Amino acid sequence: MTFLMPCPNCGPRPVEEFGCNGEIRVRPRAKPTRRELSDYVYMRDNVAGPHREWWHHRHGCQTWFVVERDTRTHEVLAVHARGAR
Repeated sequence: MTFLMPCPNCGPRPVEEFGCNGEIRVRPRAKPTRRELSDYVYMRDNVAGPHREWWHHRHGCQTWFVVERDTRTHEVLAVHARGAR
């Protein structure tokens, strides 16, 4: 599947230039239990629909950013520079 991913620095580029690092998650508290830590590292929501993910423009400007994407259609709903939201 190919589609255009809008990089906050470079504009729309083929998705093959990017790497996805998975959904955005809330980190566990300061001293998590083993269960909390295991869930944080291994468990994913894997929703069908709008989803927030970390992306990296690995074959371009090397920027990390947040993408809101519909996992059913791959439609990009919004892009946020790291730390912007």
